[in-house]
Amino acid sequence: MQEKDIEYFKELLTERLEELLSQADNTVSGMTAQKENFPDPTDRASLEADRNFMLRIRDRESKLIKKIKKALERIENGTFGICETCGEDITIDRLKARPVTTHCIECKTKEEALEKALGL
Repeated sequence: MQEKDIEYFKELLTERLEELLSQADNTVSGMTAQKENFPDPTDRASLEADRNFMLRIRDRESKLIKKIKKALERIENGTFGICETCGEDITIDRLKARPVTTHCIECKTKEEALEKALGL
């Protein structure tokens, strides 16, 4: 992979990381600042459903943050863009679609087929 590609992905991942961290801060401050008290059970249930939904989204984003940090580590140690399974280069198109990926499309397809066959 060329140096310009590495810089592109480093910048892309860093920006996405900063965006996710900012959203996480907003969620925490938003949830602690709200002191709403709804006497109507339906309104309370709606608020709780919204909070649960937001927490599920933030949980998924938390996992993505960890993946982004690992991808940035791979950039630093020179292993970014190399499939962990076969050791071949991951295509630029695949990395643009999913910059945190650790597998080439062939290995990922095989892994997913195996998971499907095993019912995982």
